[in-house]
Amino acid sequence: MSTRRVIVVGAGNAALCAALAARERGAEVLVLERADKTRRGGNTAFTAGAMRVAYNGVDDLRELMPDLTDDDAANTDFGSYTTENFLDDLARVTEYRTDPDLAGILVDQSYPTLSWMKDQGVKFMPIYGRQAFKVDGRFKFWGGLTVEVNGGGPGLVEYLTKAADREGIKIEYGARVVSLIHGDEGITGVTVSQDGVTRNEEADAVILASGGFQANTEWRTRYLGPSWDLAKVRGTMFNTGDGHKMALDIGASPTGNWSGCHAVGWERNAPEFGDLAVGDGFQKHSYPFGILVNAHGQRFVDEGADFRNYTYAKYGRRILEQPNQFAWQIFDQKVTHLLRDEYRIREVTKVTAPTLEALAGKLEGVDPDGFLAELQAYNAAVDTNTEFNPNVKDGRSTSGLPVNKTNWANTLDEGPFEAYQVTCGITFTFGGLRINKDAQVLDTDMNPMPGLYAAGELVGGIFYFNYPGGSGLTNGSVFGRIAGYHSADTARSPR
Repeated sequence: MSTRRVIVVGAGNAALCAALAARERGAEVLVLERADKTRRGGNTAFTAGAMRVAYNGVDDLRELMPDLTDDDAANTDFGSYTTENFLDDLARVTEYRTDPDLAGILVDQSYPTLSWMKDQGVKFMPIYGRQAFKVDGRFKFWGGLTVEVNGGGPGLVEYLTKAADREGIKIEYGARVVSLIHGDEGITGVTVSQDGVTRNEEADAVILASGGFQANTEWRTRYLGPSWDLAKVRGTMFNTGDGHKMALDIGASPTGNWSGCHAVGWERNAPEFGDLAVGDGFQKHSYPFGILVNAHGQRFVDEGADFRNYTYAKYGRRILEQPNQFAWQIFDQKVTHLLRDEYRIREVTKVTAPTLEALAGKLEGVDPDGFLAELQAYNAAVDTNTEFNPNVKDGRSTSGLPVNKTNWANTLDEGPFEAYQVTCGITFTFGGLRINKDAQVLDTDMNPMPGLYAAGELVGGIFYFNYPGGSGLTNGSVFGRIAGYHSADTARSPR
Protein backbone atom coordinates (compact mmCIF):
# COMPACT_ATOMS: atom_id res chain seq x y z
CA MET A 1 0.00 0.00 0.00
CA SER A 2 1.51 3.32 -1.07
CA THR A 3 1.85 6.21 1.35
CA ARG A 4 -0.93 8.71 0.95
CA ARG A 5 -0.14 12.37 0.43
CA VAL A 6 -1.89 15.23 2.22
CA ILE A 7 -1.36 18.89 1.36
CA VAL A 8 -2.11 21.51 4.01
CA VAL A 9 -2.71 25.10 2.89
CA GLY A 10 -1.46 27.51 5.55
CA ALA A 11 1.03 27.26 8.41
CA GLY A 12 -0.78 28.62 11.45
CA ASN A 13 -2.19 26.74 14.42
CA ALA A 14 -5.02 24.92 12.60
CA ALA A 15 -2.79 24.05 9.64
CA LEU A 16 0.09 22.67 11.69
CA CYS A 17 -2.23 20.67 13.96
CA ALA A 18 -3.75 19.18 10.80
CA ALA A 19 -0.31 18.41 9.39
CA LEU A 20 0.86 16.73 12.61
CA ALA A 21 -2.31 14.65 12.89
CA ALA A 22 -2.08 13.47 9.27
CA ARG A 23 1.58 12.59 9.74
CA GLU A 24 0.74 10.69 12.93
CA ARG A 25 -1.55 8.48 10.83
CA GLY A 26 1.21 7.74 8.35
CA ALA A 27 0.58 10.26 5.57
CA GLU A 28 3.25 12.12 3.66
CA VAL A 29 2.49 15.78 4.39
CA LEU A 30 3.37 18.96 2.51
CA VAL A 31 2.54 22.34 4.07
CA LEU A 32 2.26 25.30 1.69
CA GLU A 33 2.51 28.73 3.33
CA ARG A 34 1.88 31.92 1.38
CA ALA A 35 4.04 34.10 3.65
CA ASP A 36 7.81 34.01 3.75
CA LYS A 37 9.44 32.34 6.73
CA THR A 38 9.86 35.57 8.71
CA ARG A 39 6.10 36.23 8.55
CA ARG A 40 4.91 32.66 8.96
CA GLY A 41 2.13 31.50 11.24
CA GLY A 42 -0.87 33.43 9.95
CA ASN A 43 -3.02 35.07 12.60
CA THR A 44 -1.71 32.64 15.22
CA ALA A 45 1.55 34.59 15.39
CA PHE A 46 -0.37 37.74 16.41
CA THR A 47 -2.41 36.23 19.24
CA ALA A 48 -1.63 36.18 22.94
CA GLY A 49 -2.00 32.39 22.89
CA ALA A 50 -5.05 32.00 25.15
CA MET A 51 -6.92 28.72 24.65
CA ARG A 52 -10.34 28.06 26.15
CA VAL A 53 -10.61 24.50 27.43
CA ALA A 54 -13.11 22.53 29.49
CA TYR A 55 -11.70 21.13 32.74
CA ASN A 56 -13.11 19.77 35.98
CA GLY A 57 -10.52 21.13 38.38
CA VAL A 58 -6.88 21.84 39.12
CA ASP A 59 -5.83 18.20 38.57
CA ASP A 60 -6.93 18.43 34.93
CA LEU A 61 -4.94 21.63 34.54
CA ARG A 62 -1.85 20.10 36.10
CA GLU A 63 -1.97 17.39 33.44
CA LEU A 64 -1.79 20.12 30.80
CA MET A 65 0.71 22.20 32.78
CA PRO A 66 3.08 19.81 34.58
CA ASP A 67 5.29 22.75 35.60
CA LEU A 68 2.50 24.06 37.84
CA THR A 69 3.94 23.82 41.35
CA ASP A 70 2.18 22.79 44.55
CA ASP A 71 2.51 26.39 45.75
CA ASP A 72 0.87 27.65 42.55
CA ALA A 73 -1.98 25.22 43.03
CA ALA A 74 -2.38 26.17 46.69
CA ASN A 75 -2.29 29.91 46.04
CA THR A 76 -4.71 29.91 43.11
CA ASP A 77 -8.43 29.33 42.80
CA PHE A 78 -8.67 27.83 39.32
CA GLY A 79 -12.24 26.69 39.85
CA SER A 80 -13.66 24.49 37.12
CA TYR A 81 -14.94 25.08 33.62
CA THR A 82 -17.05 22.14 32.58
CA THR A 83 -18.12 21.14 29.09
CA GLU A 84 -21.58 22.41 30.06
CA ASN A 85 -20.10 25.81 31.01
CA PHE A 86 -18.18 26.03 27.75
CA LEU A 87 -21.16 25.04 25.61
CA ASP A 88 -23.45 27.44 27.47
CA ASP A 89 -21.01 30.33 26.92
CA LEU A 90 -20.56 29.47 23.24
CA ALA A 91 -24.30 29.26 22.69
CA ARG A 92 -25.08 32.42 24.67
CA VAL A 93 -22.58 34.77 23.03
CA THR A 94 -23.46 33.54 19.52
CA GLU A 95 -27.15 34.15 20.32
CA TYR A 96 -27.79 30.39 19.99
CA ARG A 97 -26.93 30.31 16.31
CA THR A 98 -23.75 28.22 16.64
CA ASP A 99 -24.00 24.88 14.83
CA PRO A 100 -24.86 22.46 17.67
CA ASP A 101 -22.91 19.53 16.23
CA LEU A 102 -19.74 21.49 15.56
CA ALA A 103 -20.05 23.34 18.87
CA GLY A 104 -20.39 20.03 20.70
CA ILE A 105 -17.26 18.67 19.03
CA LEU A 106 -15.30 21.85 19.79
CA VAL A 107 -16.23 21.68 23.47
CA ASP A 108 -15.90 17.91 23.96
CA GLN A 109 -12.57 17.72 22.14
CA SER A 110 -11.03 20.83 23.71
CA TYR A 111 -9.26 19.04 26.56
CA PRO A 112 -8.17 15.93 24.59
CA THR A 113 -6.81 18.21 21.87
CA LEU A 114 -4.78 20.38 24.24
CA SER A 115 -3.47 17.22 25.89
CA TRP A 116 -2.40 15.97 22.45
CA MET A 117 -0.74 19.33 21.73
CA LYS A 118 1.19 19.03 24.97
CA ASP A 119 2.44 15.66 23.73
CA GLN A 120 3.57 17.39 20.52
CA GLY A 121 5.75 19.69 22.62
CA VAL A 122 3.46 22.69 23.20
CA LYS A 123 3.94 24.21 26.66
CA PHE A 124 0.94 25.66 28.47
CA MET A 125 0.79 27.95 31.49
CA PRO A 126 -1.88 29.78 33.54
CA ILE A 127 -2.93 33.26 32.33
CA TYR A 128 -2.08 34.99 35.58
CA GLY A 129 -1.36 38.36 33.99
CA ARG A 130 -4.65 38.80 32.16
CA GLN A 131 -7.27 36.54 33.72
CA ALA A 132 -6.71 36.54 37.48
CA PHE A 133 -6.86 39.04 40.30
CA LYS A 134 -5.67 38.53 43.86
CA VAL A 135 -8.45 38.14 46.40
CA ASP A 136 -7.57 37.60 50.08
CA GLY A 137 -4.04 36.56 49.14
CA ARG A 138 -5.05 34.03 46.47
CA PHE A 139 -5.28 34.43 42.72
CA LYS A 140 -8.79 33.86 41.42
CA PHE A 141 -9.49 33.18 37.76
CA TRP A 142 -12.60 34.55 36.08
CA GLY A 143 -14.41 34.33 32.76
CA GLY A 144 -13.71 30.64 32.08
CA LEU A 145 -10.30 31.31 30.54
CA THR A 146 -7.33 29.83 32.37
CA VAL A 147 -4.75 28.45 29.92
CA GLU A 148 -2.35 30.10 27.49
CA VAL A 149 0.61 28.95 25.46
CA ASN A 150 4.02 29.80 26.86
CA GLY A 151 5.36 32.47 24.51
CA GLY A 152 1.89 33.41 23.25
CA GLY A 153 0.99 33.02 19.59
CA PRO A 154 4.60 33.20 18.35
CA GLY A 155 5.46 30.50 20.87
CA LEU A 156 2.65 28.30 19.58
CA VAL A 157 3.87 28.68 15.99
CA GLU A 158 7.40 27.82 17.13
CA TYR A 159 6.35 24.72 19.09
CA LEU A 160 4.19 23.35 16.28
CA THR A 161 6.77 24.12 13.58
CA LYS A 162 9.45 22.33 15.58
CA ALA A 163 7.14 19.35 15.95
CA ALA A 164 6.49 19.36 12.20
CA ASP A 165 10.23 19.44 11.48
CA ARG A 166 10.79 16.61 13.92
CA GLU A 167 8.13 14.50 12.19
CA GLY A 168 9.57 15.06 8.73
CA ILE A 169 6.79 17.34 7.52
CA LYS A 170 7.94 19.56 4.66
CA ILE A 171 6.97 23.24 4.92
CA GLU A 172 7.43 25.47 1.87
CA TYR A 173 7.26 29.25 2.37
CA GLY A 174 6.34 31.87 -0.20
CA ALA A 175 4.10 29.22 -1.76
CA ARG A 176 0.67 30.65 -2.56
CA VAL A 177 -1.97 28.09 -3.46
CA VAL A 178 -4.14 29.64 -6.17
CA SER A 179 -6.60 26.87 -7.04
CA LEU A 180 -7.72 23.32 -6.34
CA ILE A 181 -7.27 20.55 -8.90
CA HIS A 182 -10.45 18.49 -9.06
CA GLY A 183 -12.32 16.03 -11.20
CA ASP A 184 -14.85 13.23 -10.95
CA GLU A 185 -12.79 11.60 -8.18
CA GLY A 186 -12.76 14.78 -6.13
CA ILE A 187 -9.76 16.88 -5.15
CA THR A 188 -6.49 15.57 -6.57
CA GLY A 189 -4.11 18.40 -5.77
CA VAL A 190 -3.47 22.12 -5.89
CA THR A 191 -1.95 24.71 -8.20
CA VAL A 192 0.72 26.71 -6.39
CA SER A 193 2.63 29.85 -7.34
CA GLN A 194 6.13 30.16 -5.86
CA ASP A 195 9.03 32.41 -6.86
CA GLY A 196 7.20 33.44 -10.01
CA VAL A 197 6.68 29.85 -11.13
CA THR A 198 3.31 28.07 -11.21
CA ARG A 199 3.18 24.32 -10.74
CA ASN A 200 0.77 21.56 -9.79
CA GLU A 201 1.14 19.43 -6.67
CA GLU A 202 -0.75 16.13 -6.52
CA ALA A 203 -2.39 14.92 -3.31
CA ASP A 204 -4.87 12.38 -2.02
CA ALA A 205 -6.39 15.07 0.20
CA VAL A 206 -6.12 18.84 0.68
CA ILE A 207 -6.76 20.61 3.99
CA LEU A 208 -7.57 24.32 3.72
CA ALA A 209 -6.42 26.21 6.81
CA SER A 210 -5.63 29.58 5.27
CA GLY A 211 -7.54 31.86 7.63
CA GLY A 212 -10.37 34.34 7.14
CA PHE A 213 -10.73 37.16 4.62
CA GLN A 214 -10.21 40.08 7.02
CA ALA A 215 -7.10 41.37 5.19
CA ASN A 216 -9.05 41.74 1.94
CA THR A 217 -10.37 45.32 1.98
CA GLU A 218 -12.78 44.74 -0.91
CA TRP A 219 -14.25 41.57 0.61
CA ARG A 220 -14.59 43.24 4.02
CA THR A 221 -16.67 46.00 2.47
CA ARG A 222 -18.62 43.56 0.30
CA TYR A 223 -19.59 41.19 3.10
CA LEU A 224 -19.32 43.13 6.37
CA GLY A 225 -20.69 46.38 5.03
CA PRO A 226 -19.95 50.12 4.82
CA SER A 227 -16.98 51.50 6.80
CA TRP A 228 -15.29 48.12 7.17
CA ASP A 229 -12.72 49.27 4.64
CA LEU A 230 -11.64 51.70 7.40
CA ALA A 231 -10.93 49.05 10.04
CA LYS A 232 -7.40 48.14 11.06
CA VAL A 233 -6.33 44.51 10.57
CA ARG A 234 -5.01 43.07 13.83
CA GLY A 235 -3.09 40.21 12.28
CA THR A 236 -1.47 38.99 9.09
CA MET A 237 -1.78 40.73 5.74
CA PHE A 238 -1.99 37.36 3.98
CA ASN A 239 -5.49 36.29 5.09
CA THR A 240 -7.35 37.53 2.02
CA GLY A 241 -9.86 34.72 1.50
CA ASP A 242 -7.82 32.55 -0.88
CA GLY A 243 -9.12 29.35 0.69
CA HIS A 244 -12.72 30.54 0.58
CA LYS A 245 -12.48 31.51 -3.08
CA MET A 246 -10.83 28.38 -4.41
CA ALA A 247 -13.36 26.16 -2.62
CA LEU A 248 -16.40 28.24 -3.57
CA ASP A 249 -15.21 28.29 -7.17
CA ILE A 250 -15.65 24.51 -7.40
CA GLY A 251 -18.99 24.31 -5.61
CA ALA A 252 -18.29 24.35 -1.87
CA SER A 253 -21.14 25.47 0.36
CA PRO A 254 -20.74 28.79 2.20
CA THR A 255 -22.21 29.02 5.68
CA GLY A 256 -22.15 31.05 8.85
CA ASN A 257 -22.08 34.73 9.68
CA TRP A 258 -20.58 36.25 6.51
CA SER A 259 -21.52 39.75 7.67
CA GLY A 260 -19.94 39.15 11.08
CA CYS A 261 -16.44 39.12 12.50
CA HIS A 262 -14.28 39.24 15.60
CA ALA A 263 -13.37 42.92 16.05
CA VAL A 264 -11.98 44.71 19.10
CA GLY A 265 -10.95 48.05 20.49
CA TRP A 266 -7.52 48.68 18.93
CA GLU A 267 -4.92 51.44 19.12
CA ARG A 268 -6.18 54.33 16.96
CA ASN A 269 -2.82 54.93 15.33
CA ALA A 270 -1.82 51.30 14.80
CA PRO A 271 -0.60 50.37 11.29
CA GLU A 272 -2.93 48.98 8.62
CA PHE A 273 -1.90 45.39 9.37
CA GLY A 274 -0.51 43.72 12.46
CA ASP A 275 3.04 44.34 13.64
CA LEU A 276 4.74 41.19 14.92
CA ALA A 277 7.03 43.30 17.11
CA VAL A 278 3.98 44.58 19.02
CA GLY A 279 1.73 41.55 18.58
CA ASP A 280 -1.59 41.97 20.35
CA GLY A 281 -0.27 44.88 22.42
CA PHE A 282 -2.35 47.31 20.37
CA GLN A 283 -5.54 45.89 21.94
CA LYS A 284 -7.11 47.76 24.85
CA HIS A 285 -9.26 45.39 26.89
CA SER A 286 -9.61 46.95 30.37
CA TYR A 287 -12.64 49.01 29.35
CA PRO A 288 -15.00 47.23 31.82
CA PHE A 289 -13.32 49.25 34.59
CA GLY A 290 -13.79 52.62 32.86
CA ILE A 291 -16.03 54.18 30.23
CA LEU A 292 -15.91 54.70 26.46
CA VAL A 293 -16.98 57.97 24.85
CA ASN A 294 -17.32 58.94 21.19
CA ALA A 295 -16.72 62.21 19.35
CA HIS A 296 -19.83 63.72 20.96
CA GLY A 297 -18.44 62.87 24.38
CA GLN A 298 -21.21 60.31 24.85
CA ARG A 299 -21.08 56.72 26.05
CA PHE A 300 -22.45 54.21 23.52
CA VAL A 301 -21.98 50.71 25.01
CA ASP A 302 -22.49 49.02 28.35
CA GLU A 303 -18.84 48.61 29.27
CA GLY A 304 -19.79 46.30 32.14
CA ALA A 305 -22.30 44.08 30.35
CA ASP A 306 -20.14 41.01 31.01
CA PHE A 307 -16.56 39.95 31.55
CA ARG A 308 -14.45 41.37 28.74
CA ASN A 309 -13.97 37.78 27.41
CA TYR A 310 -17.59 37.86 26.29
CA THR A 311 -17.84 41.41 24.92
CA TYR A 312 -14.48 42.49 23.48
CA ALA A 313 -14.90 40.61 20.18
CA LYS A 314 -18.11 42.52 19.33
CA TYR A 315 -17.30 45.99 20.66
CA GLY A 316 -14.88 46.76 17.82
CA ARG A 317 -17.91 46.90 15.53
CA ARG A 318 -19.59 49.36 17.88
CA ILE A 319 -16.53 51.62 17.84
CA LEU A 320 -16.44 51.50 14.03
CA GLU A 321 -20.06 52.72 13.99
CA GLN A 322 -19.14 55.91 15.88
CA PRO A 323 -18.39 59.25 14.18
CA ASN A 324 -14.91 59.11 12.63
CA GLN A 325 -14.54 55.49 13.78
CA PHE A 326 -12.91 56.13 17.16
CA ALA A 327 -13.53 56.26 20.89
CA TRP A 328 -11.64 57.19 24.04
CA GLN A 329 -11.39 54.90 27.08
CA ILE A 330 -11.41 56.89 30.32
CA PHE A 331 -10.07 55.72 33.72
CA ASP A 332 -9.37 57.32 37.08
CA GLN A 333 -6.89 56.41 39.82
CA LYS A 334 -9.25 53.96 41.53
CA VAL A 335 -8.73 51.46 38.72
CA THR A 336 -5.52 52.33 36.85
CA HIS A 337 -3.67 49.58 38.76
CA LEU A 338 -6.05 47.08 37.11
CA LEU A 339 -5.14 48.06 33.55
CA ARG A 340 -3.60 45.30 31.50
CA ASP A 341 0.01 45.38 30.30
CA GLU A 342 -0.95 46.60 26.82
CA TYR A 343 -1.74 50.02 28.30
CA ARG A 344 1.92 50.48 29.20
CA ILE A 345 3.53 49.95 25.80
CA ARG A 346 5.29 52.76 23.95
CA GLU A 347 2.99 52.59 20.89
CA VAL A 348 -0.10 54.04 22.56
CA THR A 349 -2.24 57.15 22.08
CA LYS A 350 -2.67 58.33 25.66
CA VAL A 351 -3.45 61.59 27.44
CA THR A 352 -3.50 62.38 31.15
CA ALA A 353 -4.86 65.32 33.11
CA PRO A 354 -5.37 66.24 36.78
CA THR A 355 -9.04 67.18 36.31
CA LEU A 356 -11.89 66.18 34.04
CA GLU A 357 -12.04 69.74 32.73
CA ALA A 358 -8.40 69.57 31.70
CA LEU A 359 -8.89 66.10 30.25
CA ALA A 360 -11.83 67.34 28.14
CA GLY A 361 -9.50 69.69 26.31
CA LYS A 362 -7.02 66.93 25.51
CA LEU A 363 -9.36 64.36 23.99
CA GLU A 364 -8.67 64.82 20.30
CA GLY A 365 -11.84 64.91 18.22
CA VAL A 366 -14.21 65.03 21.22
CA ASP A 367 -16.73 67.77 22.03
CA PRO A 368 -15.47 68.94 25.47
CA ASP A 369 -18.83 70.30 26.62
CA GLY A 370 -20.61 67.11 25.63
CA PHE A 371 -17.96 65.07 27.44
CA LEU A 372 -18.25 67.03 30.69
CA ALA A 373 -22.04 66.84 30.63
CA GLU A 374 -21.85 63.08 30.05
CA LEU A 375 -19.41 62.61 32.94
CA GLN A 376 -21.58 64.67 35.28
CA ALA A 377 -24.63 62.54 34.47
CA TYR A 378 -22.64 59.31 34.66
CA ASN A 379 -21.07 60.06 38.05
CA ALA A 380 -24.45 60.99 39.51
CA ALA A 381 -25.97 57.70 38.31
CA VAL A 382 -23.46 55.29 39.92
CA ASP A 383 -24.72 53.02 42.72
CA THR A 384 -21.96 53.63 45.25
CA ASN A 385 -23.60 51.42 47.89
CA THR A 386 -22.67 48.21 46.07
CA GLU A 387 -19.09 47.02 46.58
CA PHE A 388 -16.75 47.05 43.57
CA ASN A 389 -15.29 43.60 42.81
CA PRO A 390 -13.38 43.02 39.56
CA ASN A 391 -13.47 39.21 39.92
CA VAL A 392 -17.23 38.80 39.64
CA LYS A 393 -20.09 40.53 37.90
CA ASP A 394 -20.58 42.72 40.94
CA GLY A 395 -23.87 44.41 40.04
CA ARG A 396 -22.39 47.82 40.80
CA SER A 397 -24.34 49.71 38.17
CA THR A 398 -25.78 53.00 37.03
CA SER A 399 -29.45 53.84 36.72
CA GLY A 400 -31.46 56.29 34.66
CA LEU A 401 -28.95 56.73 31.82
CA PRO A 402 -29.66 56.19 28.10
CA VAL A 403 -26.97 53.47 28.24
CA ASN A 404 -26.52 52.06 31.73
CA LYS A 405 -23.42 50.28 32.94
CA THR A 406 -24.47 47.04 34.66
CA ASN A 407 -21.26 46.03 36.45
CA TRP A 408 -18.03 47.63 37.74
CA ALA A 409 -19.46 51.16 37.62
CA ASN A 410 -17.22 53.55 39.54
CA THR A 411 -17.46 57.30 39.70
CA LEU A 412 -14.72 58.99 37.73
CA ASP A 413 -13.54 61.55 40.27
CA GLU A 414 -10.00 60.68 41.40
CA GLY A 415 -7.35 62.31 39.24
CA PRO A 416 -5.05 62.23 37.52
CA PHE A 417 -7.21 60.76 34.80
CA GLU A 418 -5.97 58.58 31.94
CA ALA A 419 -7.53 58.28 28.48
CA TYR A 420 -6.64 56.00 25.57
CA GLN A 421 -7.81 56.47 21.98
CA VAL A 422 -9.01 53.35 20.15
CA THR A 423 -10.52 52.37 16.83
CA CYS A 424 -11.75 49.07 15.39
CA GLY A 425 -9.29 46.25 14.91
CA ILE A 426 -10.63 43.25 12.98
CA THR A 427 -9.25 39.87 14.03
CA PHE A 428 -10.98 37.37 11.79
CA THR A 429 -14.17 36.92 9.81
CA PHE A 430 -16.91 34.47 10.83
CA GLY A 431 -18.28 33.45 7.42
CA GLY A 432 -16.73 30.45 5.78
CA LEU A 433 -17.00 26.96 4.35
CA ARG A 434 -19.49 24.37 5.54
CA ILE A 435 -17.93 21.24 7.07
CA ASN A 436 -19.25 18.07 8.67
CA LYS A 437 -18.10 16.42 11.91
CA ASP A 438 -15.07 14.95 10.09
CA ALA A 439 -14.01 18.43 8.85
CA GLN A 440 -14.89 17.48 5.27
CA VAL A 441 -15.99 20.42 3.14
CA LEU A 442 -19.57 20.03 1.90
CA ASP A 443 -20.81 21.10 -1.52
CA THR A 444 -23.98 23.06 -2.17
CA ASP A 445 -25.92 19.76 -2.31
CA MET A 446 -24.64 19.08 1.24
CA ASN A 447 -22.48 16.18 0.13
CA PRO A 448 -18.83 15.80 1.21
CA MET A 449 -16.38 16.91 -1.45
CA PRO A 450 -13.97 13.94 -1.69
CA GLY A 451 -10.49 14.83 -0.59
CA LEU A 452 -11.27 18.37 0.66
CA TYR A 453 -11.11 19.41 4.31
CA ALA A 454 -11.09 22.70 6.19
CA ALA A 455 -10.17 23.95 9.66
CA GLY A 456 -9.66 27.20 11.50
CA GLU A 457 -10.91 30.67 10.63
CA LEU A 458 -12.20 29.80 7.16
CA VAL A 459 -14.78 27.38 8.61
CA GLY A 460 -18.23 28.93 9.01
CA GLY A 461 -21.10 28.08 11.31
CA ILE A 462 -19.38 28.13 14.70
CA PHE A 463 -19.10 31.81 15.63
CA TYR A 464 -21.89 34.35 15.10
CA PHE A 465 -21.83 38.01 16.23
CA ASN A 466 -19.28 37.27 18.94
CA TYR A 467 -17.22 34.49 20.51
CA PRO A 468 -15.92 33.47 23.95
CA GLY A 469 -12.33 34.66 24.32
CA GLY A 470 -9.73 31.99 23.64
CA SER A 471 -12.05 29.73 21.66
CA GLY A 472 -10.61 30.69 18.25
CA LEU A 473 -7.29 28.93 18.72
CA THR A 474 -8.99 25.95 20.35
CA ASN A 475 -11.38 25.74 17.41
CA GLY A 476 -8.47 25.68 14.97
CA SER A 477 -6.63 23.00 16.93
CA VAL A 478 -9.66 20.75 17.40
CA PHE A 479 -10.82 20.74 13.78
CA GLY A 480 -7.27 20.82 12.42
CA ARG A 481 -6.56 17.60 14.30
CA ILE A 482 -9.80 16.03 13.09
CA ALA A 483 -9.09 17.06 9.49
CA GLY A 484 -5.58 15.63 9.69
CA TYR A 485 -6.72 12.29 11.06
CA HIS A 486 -9.65 11.85 8.69
CA SER A 487 -7.79 12.97 5.58
CA ALA A 488 -5.02 10.44 6.22
CA ASP A 489 -7.32 7.60 7.25
CA THR A 490 -9.89 8.08 4.49
CA ALA A 491 -7.23 8.35 1.82
CA ARG A 492 -6.20 4.78 2.54
CA SER A 493 -9.43 3.55 0.96
CA PRO A 494 -10.14 4.15 -2.74
CA ARG A 495 -12.71 6.90 -3.18
